[in-house]
Amino acid sequence: MIRVQLNVTLEPSTPWTEILIAEFSELGFDSFVELDNGLEAYINEDIYKEISTKLSSLLTSIPTDVKVDYQVVEIPFQNWNEIWESDFHPVYVEDKLTILAPFHVNEQVLGLPIYIQPQMSFGTGHHQTTWLMSKAMFGLNPFPKNVLDMGTGTGVLAILAEKLGAQNILAVDIEPWSVENTSENAKRNNCTNITAKCGSGEIIEDISVDLVLANINKNILKEQFKLYADCLSLNGILMISGFFETDANELVEFAANFSLKKTHLFTKETWAAIQFVKN
Repeated sequence: MIRVQLNVTLEPSTPWTEILIAEFSELGFDSFVELDNGLEAYINEDIYKEISTKLSSLLTSIPTDVKVDYQVVEIPFQNWNEIWESDFHPVYVEDKLTILAPFHVNEQVLGLPIYIQPQMSFGTGHHQTTWLMSKAMFGLNPFPKNVLDMGTGTGVLAILAEKLGAQNILAVDIEPWSVENTSENAKRNNCTNITAKCGSGEIIEDISVDLVLANINKNILKEQFKLYADCLSLNGILMISGFFETDANELVEFAANFSLKKTHLFTKETWAAIQFVKN
């Protein structure tokens, strides 16, 4: 599989680096490296071909007082697992949780351990949003029994839900490899209460749960708020992340249209997570 690396230099870089990361995420870019003068963004070649016109329009729409330059580089197939393994370090969510890879055999473990082999999926815990969601889940006591994890990625949040006491977890993702990865990681962590399914909103139209976890980008969250509210039981909890702290008020106001009231706001390095309750 050929990957495409987009190198963007910006002057000034703030706040444009964060803005472009959010916009690129919605186009299909799946990983980023923030630099002092811009960013690197990565995407699969087939997706890049589909969005290249939109990308060009986005980059040319940046105000003229911002100096922007970019370069597109094709990266031939490499042993991504080998590269990933050399760069993957354990993630510590305070002293509550440690997210490790299977090859971490002598690493310190604080709190609950979760072993994740990400393959092509999102959700190793290294991103601030996964960290925020994990931390917020430890605040639920007692932990809800019936859980929906939308955009499950590697399944890390679904696995954490089972370890915290959930008895029935539906993990949903639009990408088949994420569903497969979630099932593999669930077995790796001796989880037996997780069902992984490929799809989107159509899968959750007729279910009832006590907790919805959704670590997705802002636009998809807004598209699916009604679905989340409809499948939540009374006093059920919705936890969302995948957006910047500056977007939090907009999402709180939007969620109110579906009888969802904010109870907690969590932030980390400009990113945010919000906890709602269904009235």
